[in-house]
Amino acid sequence: MAELAVDLTYGTALIEAARETQQEQRILEEGMQLSQILQEEPDLKKFLAYPGIAADEKKEVLRSIFEDRICRELLNFLYVLIDKRRASRFESILRVYKKLVEQEEGVLYGTVLSVVGLDDMRLSEIEGQVSRLLQTKVHLTNEMDPGLLAGVKVFIDGRIIDASYRKKLDELSADMRRS
Repeated sequence: MAELAVDLTYGTALIEAARETQQEQRILEEGMQLSQILQEEPDLKKFLAYPGIAADEKKEVLRSIFEDRICRELLNFLYVLIDKRRASRFESILRVYKKLVEQEEGVLYGTVLSVVGLDDMRLSEIEGQVSRLLQTKVHLTNEMDPGLLAGVKVFIDGRIIDASYRKKLDELSADMRRS
């Protein structure tokens, strides 16, 4: 729980700094690239997180690698994380930052339930359909629910979009009882 508060605090600070320089998207893109580099280079990630190495040494390594490759604001943010011994939280802070940027842009998050897991293409199609319906950008995660029989059910922003066969069968059953 404390880590979530740390991530939110630093993510909020980063977005405020990005707003001041109007570089929200640039910092997001460069931060995602840096996150990818840390995934591909676990030794660098361990180096930055290791408490036995002096902050100045870590900053010098970052400066030598990234000085002309990422914006000054992001590099300075990394220096702050090193000074505060929070460098190991960079990727989770970046996830919070990304959500904050997307919230400012009106992006909604939700869940789509399906009988089987959806591939990326099908999930993207559903996101597009729901985005058009709600007239805003939508990001969905997929969860499986074998009780649906077929079709999907979308939960987003307190709303439910039920396109499941279970619902259609229930409606048909209700119609038959009324007849």
